[in-house]
Amino acid sequence: MIGFKRIGLEDKVWMDELIAAADKASCSQNFTNLFIWADTYNHLVARMNDYLVVKGGLGDVKRYLFPTGCGDIRPVIAAMIQDALACGHEFVMVGLLPEDAALLEKLYKGSFEFKKWRDGFDYVYLLEKLVLLPGRKLHAKRNHINFFIENNDWTFEPITRENLGECRKMNEEWYREKGQSCNAGLANERRAVDKCFENYSELGLEGGLLRASGRIVAYTIGEPLNSDTYVIHVEKAFSSIRGAYQMINREFASYIRDNHPHIIYVNREDDTGDKGLRRAKLSYYPDRMIEKYTARYKRSSLK
Repeated sequence: MIGFKRIGLEDKVWMDELIAAADKASCSQNFTNLFIWADTYNHLVARMNDYLVVKGGLGDVKRYLFPTGCGDIRPVIAAMIQDALACGHEFVMVGLLPEDAALLEKLYKGSFEFKKWRDGFDYVYLLEKLVLLPGRKLHAKRNHINFFIENNDWTFEPITRENLGECRKMNEEWYREKGQSCNAGLANERRAVDKCFENYSELGLEGGLLRASGRIVAYTIGEPLNSDTYVIHVEKAFSSIRGAYQMINREFASYIRDNHPHIIYVNREDDTGDKGLRRAKLSYYPDRMIEKYTARYKRSSLK
């Protein structure tokens, strides 16, 4: 049996080492995401050889992530299959990259059923494009930014220990405006965002906030994801203030460029199938999408 445990901050060091060794650009393979969403998805983690193994899910539905690390993956997959059998549930992995699916098919030819998971595709953009917003396609974004600049006495600043509490109050106001108490999805998201604020330093997060006449009207939080990609975990702005979303996006992209010269791409995570979020992310014309797959172990393959 795999020695699973509930994920905690004490797991960050060893998990980060294994995640860094794999150097994947997927937001699914990230300690912060696994940690902040653990209350919703009941994430359990374990180390097997030089691999990170993750299990979680909603209620009685259990799913696994493709193992992250390096070395011989075959005994790890075999142990995961046995764990699922011993626990009495089917063996399904989620968030597989195309190369993960190809490897799994090579090792277990015909034993898995693969399906594209569009709601889990990551949106990846060239950092320089988010800073400059060039070309006709992004003309509307520049217009919104110009409107914000011309109509507000604004400042941008990094999120620090001194302004973190003020930023959190703005976040609370944002969720009140959205009617979070009536929306289970928003309630789960807020718990995850709260964990970002509560463990901001411990998670090694960075962020930026936007002020208009001294009031915080937008903020964003992220961190380096791998050797050339930065991930944005959270971005909130008051929709009543035209240009606030576009402005915080651009200003934080500039911050990333200035503080992380090795970063080429920005991963703005998935859209979870939300139509509005999908439109918003597509409107920035991603340079590539990171495809994700689910892999279901066929009953006929059980030994």
